[in-house]
Amino acid sequence: MADRRISRQVKCGNVLIGGGATVSIQSMLNTDPHDFESSRQQIDALVAAGCEIIRITVPDQLSLDTLRELTSYSPVPIVADIHFDYKLALGAIDAGVSKVRINPGNIGSDDRVRAVADAAGARGIPIRIGVNSGSIEKHILEKLGNTAEALVESALYHVSLLEKYNFKDIVISIKSSDVVKTIKAYETIAASTNYPLHLGVTEAGTYVQSAVKSSIALGSLLTRGIGDTIRVSVTGDPVEEISIAKAILSAVGERKFGPTIVACPTCGRTKVDLIGICKQVENRLVGCTKDIKVAIMGCAVNGPGEARDADIGIAGGIDEFLLISKGQIIRKIPATQAVDQLIDEIDRI
Repeated sequence: MADRRISRQVKCGNVLIGGGATVSIQSMLNTDPHDFESSRQQIDALVAAGCEIIRITVPDQLSLDTLRELTSYSPVPIVADIHFDYKLALGAIDAGVSKVRINPGNIGSDDRVRAVADAAGARGIPIRIGVNSGSIEKHILEKLGNTAEALVESALYHVSLLEKYNFKDIVISIKSSDVVKTIKAYETIAASTNYPLHLGVTEAGTYVQSAVKSSIALGSLLTRGIGDTIRVSVTGDPVEEISIAKAILSAVGERKFGPTIVACPTCGRTKVDLIGICKQVENRLVGCTKDIKVAIMGCAVNGPGEARDADIGIAGGIDEFLLISKGQIIRKIPATQAVDQLIDEIDRI
């Protein structure tokens, strides 16, 4: 993996973004912003899944009351998602949010931009500028079209409005639903500024579509050292976003979230219930924090070789498995005892 891009560092509550800090995982509530109880329950579910920063939409003054309760309740930082109304941004800051997502060019006159910048600066709260393909300014679209270059120019335009008032605790996101455009936009802006970058693919779709698009775009960028915090967008339960985000970060070697399981897809040589055994092992390892590789292979043809780099693994035979530790065969075990004996060995590591 390439060296991480050197970016400025900002602080979102107790989470550091940029400056070499761990890449953090974000999500967004899809509950009614006026309903404290349903929002509280979704915060609990997201935190339990491993979410580290949560964004909440703030559409009107009434939602600020709920926001204030949620910022007091939440164990992780809350980000206020604001569009157009600078008074809502000021109200969210007063309500105790840890970051504001707002595009300064959309809130009106310079004095409004300055008011938000001054309020955020006084509280030590960063501002995330979020440009999507659907929100590029008309004059930029006319000049550059709906391109990666247009996303970058739009973001830098909004940045300049904050820099005008010496506000530099900025995070930038430039998302498209087009994977190639998203990658190119982030590559371009990464070379143009040292502000931390929030990665994501907007409007990525339901679970499978989002997992594919997000893995390609975010994985590609992260392997080149680009990206300081990520949000995977899923049309569905936001808790699903966290599992995809964790898988991406783990796959690129950025973070580890317990054991990594490698398993063959099975074929006609497989004489054991490998699919069922994999699911059992996954369930038994929920909550395990050991940074180990576990191999679950379906046959003895390639199994021992493929498991060589694993800390522990099993390779199937006919109603039995070989138990393998760091490439060395330990013993044969009956298929009916495979899961229990594998977990016992993992417990000893």
